[in-house]
Amino acid sequence: MATNQTTPQNIDDYISTFPEDVQEILEKIRLTIKNAAPDAEETINYGIPTFKLKGNLVHFAGYKKHIGFYPTPSGIEKFKDELSAYAGAKGSVRFPLNQPIPYDLIGEIVSFRVKENLDRAQAKENKKK
Repeated sequence: MATNQTTPQNIDDYISTFPEDVQEILEKIRLTIKNAAPDAEETINYGIPTFKLKGNLVHFAGYKKHIGFYPTPSGIEKFKDELSAYAGAKGSVRFPLNQPIPYDLIGEIVSFRVKENLDRAQAKENKKK
């Protein structure tokens, strides 16, 4: 778990507050998201790493015993069968640190969210015309 209680300025600062083994996992999640959403902007929102593309795309966070992944309720609902093995809530899922992290699934969820955000932005644009 992060020991630094100040809000990090960027994702590098955020990840640096974790033990080395957790840093590796967080970096791999970050890379997985970047690969699935190369045009997304990295930022810190709600004190945790956030990717934005025409609005919030996904968030992730490290904790003492798990990684929190926040792909919005629609991302959880779309992949509810694949995520059924993990604890979670309406817009979040917890990946335990003592189990393999499903990076491929994270990538699939991010790709879904990219399409969803781009489709929503296009629909707004079409409505303006």
